[in-house]
Amino acid sequence: MAKVAHKKLLLSELQPGMRVKLPLSWTNHPFLFNRVDINSAAQIEMIRGLGVPFVYLISGSSDDAEAVDEEEEIEEIDEMPPERDLKADTRKSMRLSQKRFLESVNQCRNVFGKIVSDPEGAYRLSAALVEDLLSHLQEVQKPFLTLVGMDEKDVSVTQHGVSVAVLAMMIGHALDLPARELRDIALGSLFHDIGKLKVPDVIRRKRSALTPHEANYLQMHPNFGYDMLNRSGLFPKEVLNIVLHHHEFVDGSGFPDGLTGHKIPMVTQIVSLANDYDQQLSGQQATSPQVALGYLFKNRASKHSESLISVLVKILGIYPPGTIVKLSDDNVAKVIMTTKEVSQPQVWACKEDGSEASLRFLSDEGVTVQKSLRVEDLTEGAKRTLQVDKGISFYFSSLQA
Repeated sequence: MAKVAHKKLLLSELQPGMRVKLPLSWTNHPFLFNRVDINSAAQIEMIRGLGVPFVYLISGSSDDAEAVDEEEEIEEIDEMPPERDLKADTRKSMRLSQKRFLESVNQCRNVFGKIVSDPEGAYRLSAALVEDLLSHLQEVQKPFLTLVGMDEKDVSVTQHGVSVAVLAMMIGHALDLPARELRDIALGSLFHDIGKLKVPDVIRRKRSALTPHEANYLQMHPNFGYDMLNRSGLFPKEVLNIVLHHHEFVDGSGFPDGLTGHKIPMVTQIVSLANDYDQQLSGQQATSPQVALGYLFKNRASKHSESLISVLVKILGIYPPGTIVKLSDDNVAKVIMTTKEVSQPQVWACKEDGSEASLRFLSDEGVTVQKSLRVEDLTEGAKRTLQVDKGISFYFSSLQA
């Protein structure tokens, strides 16, 4: 391979707008690729926390950067090691989950854009997306959850829909539901909040308390969504029921119809539970996934089937993905992926000041989670390294148990 000229750039010279290459194996950093397009100060802080003295400048401006010739090993570090390695396999699985999540969100956006002008095209696209979700769920015998997300803190309707679909399908899979019902769950989850697009942004994005009139209008979104889909005549009644009744609770306190118990189909109950949990994480007040799960289990048992809540607890584990924790070696970390060892999940960890960031496998190290932390407990450096301001969503892991 011919030599390629790159410019060696000190970390102090990093600026948004640059494209750089990390002098690390892809198993030793949190980015999807070794080449990183820097578009935020948070990314710069993450790179500085990797413990490298420099990066290679690919594009962007820096008058002081030193041009160097690098041999082919710069390209080789992008390649996966030929031997099986847990760290490499996990890194690959994380990347794949993130890639699939982003593709699903983009596909869902395309579907939403066609639902009025081309309902048949929208239905075909959504059916294809559901098949992809189902194949990803069934790719391994024992699927786990991986933390995924977008760069934005505010979670979109489509992003929320994909995350709810993943959680609800995991519940259905744990209950051994047939593929037909898993498809209904997936399709209903993707569309469950489409009616919110009929709600004015001034209400939907309002950060202060809603007035009674605004709250009533927002609570009409299941009816709006049902009408949009029902008009096409293409969607199964089970899917329409999910869209219309995903805010119904078994105690009759939900809306729009105040249904109780057995009057709510099981697939709708599953999506209602997944939506209730995920909504706590995608709202204006971001909540720790562990705190949200504890709240759901202790305070909302009357609103959902107790057996379904128990299944969700088993799926998410003691420390659900996205939970900020303190480790027994005094490092802090964000849980990235659930594992069989519930007290030793796979984490992205750093020192208390945010330095020395790395992907860690606690079960290999004999390190355990000591306790969960609030965001306020972290230093500013740790907040940047762990990216605590990013929205929390979930996708299936392709890692073999």
